[in-house]
Amino acid sequence: MNKTVKKIWNILTTVLVGLVVLLALLLVGARVVGLQVFSVLSGSMEPTYHTGSLIYVKKVDPYTIQPGQAITFMLDENTVATHRVVGIVQDETDPSVIRFRTKGDANEAEDGGLVHYKNVLGEPVFTIPYLGYVANYIQNPPGLYISLAAGAVILMLVFIPDLFDDGKGKKKRKKKKKKKRKPQLDENGNPIPRQPKPQNSFPSDESLKNKEKQKQEL
Repeated sequence: MNKTVKKIWNILTTVLVGLVVLLALLLVGARVVGLQVFSVLSGSMEPTYHTGSLIYVKKVDPYTIQPGQAITFMLDENTVATHRVVGIVQDETDPSVIRFRTKGDANEAEDGGLVHYKNVLGEPVFTIPYLGYVANYIQNPPGLYISLAAGAVILMLVFIPDLFDDGKGKKKRKKKKKKKRKPQLDENGNPIPRQPKPQNSFPSDESLKNKEKQKQEL
């Protein structure tokens, strides 16, 4: 592979690998530091959290939540929502149980039901616009299969230059083997003649016949 082409190839593959690593850190690495990641799929919290954004949520003590604070909570078993707290309601029989009245910033009316404090996942700490579209796409088919295939292709692109280099290296080694050895020189710079290899001497047929004749004459 040409050096210029290889250089450009390495830059492109490095950029692609860097983007993949960065995306993995944004989606998965945040969990290592205790953050949960969610995609914003509706405009109920516009303009605070835009549709398609990715929000990062940290755990919060429900008893420290105040009206005006945005919280992320389980709306039902399969749905997560992020709305703003507009009121706190204590249970009449058990004061330790609290519920939150919530409302989306872009909604005119409050949410129909109260949020139990045990359903609170946390509060949003920051958001990245548009990344939610990407996260939602690659986490569900067919985006999941496409992302896996893209990862395999990137790995192949990374190792292709090495395959070409290995082929060239083998050819060079073969050429080196075919090269003649340089003659050894003496002190005056003259080539030292090679000593012939010793050969095994075996008597010829004629010499054997002559020896037999001599024995017979005796």
